[in-house]
Amino acid sequence: MRLRGDVFWAWADPELHSRTHDETLHDGTFIDVQVRLSRAGETQMFIGIYAHSGMALHEEAVDPRPGESMTRALAWGVGRARQLATAGSAGTCRSASSR
Repeated sequence: MRLRGDVFWAWADPELHSRTHDETLHDGTFIDVQVRLSRAGETQMFIGIYAHSGMALHEEAVDPRPGESMTRALAWGVGRARQLATAGSAGTCRSASSR
């Protein structure tokens, strides 16, 4: 069970269409990348990294980039999540507004 942080709850909106990539890494770290279309039609992204215990290690909401598809954003987010998790940078929960 993941223990979601404030960044996730501020980002979450179950009424919006979204796509998700969940992955458990070799060390048990869990990554959760979600993309969605905002009500204004912008692609928005959430990246979460969680310990095997479920504790949030890192969460960020990434601001939209005009014209970026959900598919492209999801691929970028998965790469970023893997990089953060394997580089040991997943140490804080925060919100990010740029890439």
